[in-house]
Amino acid sequence: MPFFEISTTKYEENINLLQVAMIKMAAVCNVADGFKFGEPTQRFGWTFFQILVDQELYVGIEDKFSDMIKKCKGSKPDEKFTNFLNQYLESKGCNVKIKMASG
Repeated sequence: MPFFEISTTKYEENINLLQVAMIKMAAVCNVADGFKFGEPTQRFGWTFFQILVDQELYVGIEDKFSDMIKKCKGSKPDEKFTNFLNQYLESKGCNVKIKMASG
Protein backbone atom coordinates (compact mmCIF):
# COMPACT_ATOMS: atom_id res chain seq x y z
CA MET A 1 0.00 0.00 0.00
CA PRO A 2 1.66 3.26 -1.09
CA PHE A 3 1.82 6.02 1.44
CA PHE A 4 2.77 9.65 1.28
CA GLU A 5 4.27 12.05 3.80
CA ILE A 6 2.30 15.27 4.03
CA SER A 7 3.42 18.44 5.75
CA THR A 8 1.50 21.64 6.38
CA THR A 9 1.62 24.73 8.56
CA LYS A 10 -2.19 24.88 8.73
CA TYR A 11 -3.26 21.36 9.69
CA GLU A 12 -6.80 22.14 10.89
CA GLU A 13 -7.61 24.01 7.69
CA ASN A 14 -5.93 21.58 5.31
CA ILE A 15 -7.03 18.26 6.79
CA ASN A 16 -10.67 19.04 5.92
CA LEU A 17 -9.77 20.19 2.39
CA LEU A 18 -7.61 17.11 1.95
CA GLN A 19 -10.40 14.81 3.11
CA VAL A 20 -12.87 16.35 0.63
CA ALA A 21 -10.33 16.28 -2.23
CA MET A 22 -9.48 12.61 -1.65
CA ILE A 23 -13.16 11.62 -1.36
CA LYS A 24 -13.79 13.32 -4.72
CA MET A 25 -10.77 11.58 -6.26
CA ALA A 26 -11.95 8.20 -4.95
CA ALA A 27 -15.46 8.85 -6.32
CA VAL A 28 -14.05 9.65 -9.79
CA CYS A 29 -12.17 6.34 -9.64
CA ASN A 30 -15.24 4.44 -8.35
CA VAL A 31 -13.46 3.44 -5.14
CA ALA A 32 -14.99 3.63 -1.67
CA ASP A 33 -12.71 4.47 1.26
CA GLY A 34 -9.48 4.18 -0.72
CA PHE A 35 -7.31 6.13 1.71
CA LYS A 36 -6.52 6.69 5.40
CA PHE A 37 -4.78 9.47 7.28
CA GLY A 38 -2.10 8.72 9.88
CA GLU A 39 -1.73 10.45 13.21
CA PRO A 40 -0.33 13.98 12.94
CA THR A 41 2.87 15.04 14.68
CA GLN A 42 3.95 18.65 15.13
CA ARG A 43 7.45 20.10 14.94
CA PHE A 44 8.73 23.63 14.40
CA GLY A 45 5.31 25.04 13.43
CA TRP A 46 4.70 22.26 10.89
CA THR A 47 2.35 19.32 11.14
CA PHE A 48 3.42 16.06 9.52
CA PHE A 49 1.19 13.08 8.80
CA GLN A 50 0.82 10.24 6.37
CA ILE A 51 -1.88 9.38 3.90
CA LEU A 52 -2.15 5.73 2.93
CA VAL A 53 -3.61 5.11 -0.51
CA ASP A 54 -4.84 1.60 -1.07
CA GLN A 55 -3.78 -0.24 -4.20
CA GLU A 56 -7.25 -0.04 -5.80
CA LEU A 57 -7.35 3.76 -5.57
CA TYR A 58 -3.70 4.12 -6.63
CA VAL A 59 -4.30 2.05 -9.76
CA GLY A 60 -7.60 3.87 -10.37
CA ILE A 61 -5.85 7.25 -10.29
CA GLU A 62 -3.12 5.95 -12.61
CA ASP A 63 -5.75 4.66 -15.06
CA LYS A 64 -8.06 7.70 -15.02
CA PHE A 65 -5.34 10.34 -15.14
CA SER A 66 -2.50 8.59 -16.99
CA ASP A 67 -2.17 11.34 -19.61
CA MET A 68 -1.91 14.06 -16.96
CA ILE A 69 0.49 12.00 -14.83
CA LYS A 70 2.80 11.43 -17.82
CA LYS A 71 3.08 15.21 -18.31
CA CYS A 72 4.14 15.83 -14.69
CA LYS A 73 7.73 16.50 -13.66
CA GLY A 74 9.87 13.58 -12.57
CA SER A 75 12.01 10.89 -14.11
CA LYS A 76 10.38 7.97 -12.28
CA PRO A 77 6.69 6.95 -12.33
CA ASP A 78 6.46 7.45 -8.54
CA GLU A 79 7.76 11.02 -8.87
CA LYS A 80 5.29 11.80 -11.63
CA PHE A 81 2.41 10.34 -9.59
CA THR A 82 3.44 12.33 -6.51
CA ASN A 83 3.69 15.57 -8.52
CA PHE A 84 0.27 14.90 -10.07
CA LEU A 85 -1.23 14.33 -6.62
CA ASN A 86 0.40 17.51 -5.34
CA GLN A 87 -1.03 19.54 -8.25
CA TYR A 88 -4.47 17.99 -7.73
CA LEU A 89 -4.47 18.84 -4.02
CA GLU A 90 -3.28 22.40 -4.72
CA SER A 91 -6.12 22.82 -7.22
CA LYS A 92 -8.54 21.88 -4.42
CA GLY A 93 -7.14 24.56 -2.10
CA CYS A 94 -4.82 22.37 -0.02
CA ASN A 95 -1.64 24.15 0.96
CA VAL A 96 0.51 21.08 1.64
CA LYS A 97 3.82 19.53 0.66
CA ILE A 98 3.71 15.88 -0.33
CA LYS A 99 6.29 13.19 -0.98
CA MET A 100 6.06 9.46 -1.52
CA ALA A 101 7.30 7.53 1.47
CA SER A 102 7.16 3.99 0.04
CA GLY A 103 5.90 2.09 -2.96
